[in-house]
Amino acid sequence: MPRTINPYSDFGFKRLFGSEANKSLLIDFLNCLVLPEHQIADLEFQPNDALPTSTFERRAFFDLRCTATSGERFIVEMQKAKFHFFKDRALFDATDPIKEQAERGDWDFKLQPVYFVAILDFLYDEQVEKAKLLREVHLRDQDGETFSDKLHFRFVQMPAFQKTESELTTHFDKWCYFLKNLENFEVLPEILREPVFEKGISTLKEAALTKEELPSYEQSLKEQRDFTVFLREQVADGFARGKAEGLAESKARGKAEALRDAARKMRELGLSWEAVTQATGVRPEELG
Repeated sequence: MPRTINPYSDFGFKRLFGSEANKSLLIDFLNCLVLPEHQIADLEFQPNDALPTSTFERRAFFDLRCTATSGERFIVEMQKAKFHFFKDRALFDATDPIKEQAERGDWDFKLQPVYFVAILDFLYDEQVEKAKLLREVHLRDQDGETFSDKLHFRFVQMPAFQKTESELTTHFDKWCYFLKNLENFEVLPEILREPVFEKGISTLKEAALTKEELPSYEQSLKEQRDFTVFLREQVADGFARGKAEGLAESKARGKAEALRDAARKMRELGLSWEAVTQATGVRPEELG
């Protein structure tokens, strides 16, 4: 099979899900995640003016904004790396399609549902053993009852998807398997031989690119490689800093313990606590 474009790149993500010609793929994927009463028949892409504010964020995630013909609003993101206040930013971004529904003049504040859908190439759960492939979040009260069905979050933590081909049972399973393994397919697995996945893989064949698309694709590849190198450097720097801080902390602990040992010996020799503290800095309460 010809080489395929990485769907985790900006170019690949938008080619797969963000073009008018392929919006049926996005509809099919989203319908795995929305409530039955919010199933999408058709949608329109919206201009996205909410650009990330930093170079890191521009490289770390790509997003699409669209509205279903039945009124539901969607923000769909592919996120490459975790950054500070990840959940806060999701909440902040989700307010845009809420505020955009305000009408001039008399308005009764009736809202259409908003979905924030994030495909994550990392685990946001702090405890990896508790990480779930899909986190479904909406507003509930203290009794677990739905307070509002107008704001929904769907976080797809792709590293948590570990199913093999024989273990795929749902259409959502198939989408996750497709996205995670696409670049490694020599042939499309039999279980994925459905029109939606056949269209998806044909869309992402490098050979299908036009001469006009090639420069954008090559630039996207460069940005993806640069970002991968950047992340590796950040991890390496963090490890080096952590190691240095750990050594410094270890030395500090060793020095403190040595002073306490000296204080014990001085006390055994009959020196007063005043003399011991003056010589070592150790106070009586530190020795118990």
